[in-house]
Amino acid sequence: MTAQRSIVIGGGAFAGLGLALALRQGLGAEIPIIVADPALATRPSRDPRATAIVAACRRLFDVIGVWNEIAENAQPILDMVVTDSNLDDATRPVFLTFAGEVEPGEPFAHMVENRHLIDALVKHGEAGQVDLRATTVSTYDSRADGIGVTLGDGGVIDATLLIAADGARSRLRERAGIATHGWDYDQSGIVVTVAHERDHRGRAEEHFLPAGPFAILPLTGKRSSLVWTETRREATRITALAADDFLRELELRFGLHLGEIKVLDRPRAFPLSYFVARSFIGERLALVGDAAHVIHPIAGQGLNMGLKDVAALAEVIVDAARLGADFGAADVLERYQRWRRFDTMAMGFATNSLNVLFSNRSTLLRSVRDIGLGIVDRLPPLKDVFIRQAAGLTGEVPRLLKGEAL
Repeated sequence: MTAQRSIVIGGGAFAGLGLALALRQGLGAEIPIIVADPALATRPSRDPRATAIVAACRRLFDVIGVWNEIAENAQPILDMVVTDSNLDDATRPVFLTFAGEVEPGEPFAHMVENRHLIDALVKHGEAGQVDLRATTVSTYDSRADGIGVTLGDGGVIDATLLIAADGARSRLRERAGIATHGWDYDQSGIVVTVAHERDHRGRAEEHFLPAGPFAILPLTGKRSSLVWTETRREATRITALAADDFLRELELRFGLHLGEIKVLDRPRAFPLSYFVARSFIGERLALVGDAAHVIHPIAGQGLNMGLKDVAALAEVIVDAARLGADFGAADVLERYQRWRRFDTMAMGFATNSLNVLFSNRSTLLRSVRDIGLGIVDRLPPLKDVFIRQAAGLTGEVPRLLKGEAL
């Protein structure tokens, strides 16, 4: 039997906290699990954004005991429509519709406000004896039999494994010398929450406009979260507008189908990019979430890709620990990398291709894609495949994403 030390997770957002809870459940109380992130000092969370949680990742949250905590604040997506038009078109014909269930009574996704999910994860981490520290991982030194981790508050931890869950600008990835390959899009995603006069009835809408997708994602009550893609210059201009001028720009894209709308928070623009780390692992180091990959939000899969990393890595670690193996060893981490890398590359290629296909003003491409959308809409079995893919239920699915405990 290999003597296992602590597991340190640098980063306390969805991926870091979700992984900590999955590992605590799978490994028991013997192995200390430390999550280090300065953002843990800010409670309750004030994150104004919302996220689509697909069915497989909802199952993960259910297994680790978090979903019941947030279910009343989660809005199921009951169906989805896709349109393709110019901004000044008088109508927006629907080219593609999706029913919203992967299994009877199980929606393919829920919309959850980030603050509710983060607060529930922190609460369960504290109750589950995860050591939450409001500080950074400042440096680390790996060796054959372990990794020494130094925290920003001066603490030093002798660990078996360090996990980088510290986001797209990961300092831990940089410290390991792991390069990334990818590019910046000349696009930003404008994120804002609105209230509207009529009930959305759980319908999500994706309007493909020449500048990029304009997504209307239902929240609880008569509210929706918008993810609105523009060129970076135009996004900067729009988010700087006075409130009345911003509302006029918004109404041009949102339409009148849900009645009068009201902006509930300050619109923010986030530059969009694509990259994948050249390796998801280093010596006694594993990357998860945005530290490993960032993709275009056109398919709403970014966070869910990170949660798939969590499920795969947790399973690999727990399986190794139960066999008495060193779960920080290279062969164990290589299993995680093999499991996740192909899926990540495939999803990155798909989202980039969709962005190229839909974010343009080409009349020819518009005709081709509209014919393609119409064909898919008339083939229910193909739509079912797309729904299951979007829900994270195809391929080699980790146990947590099947709703099975480790």
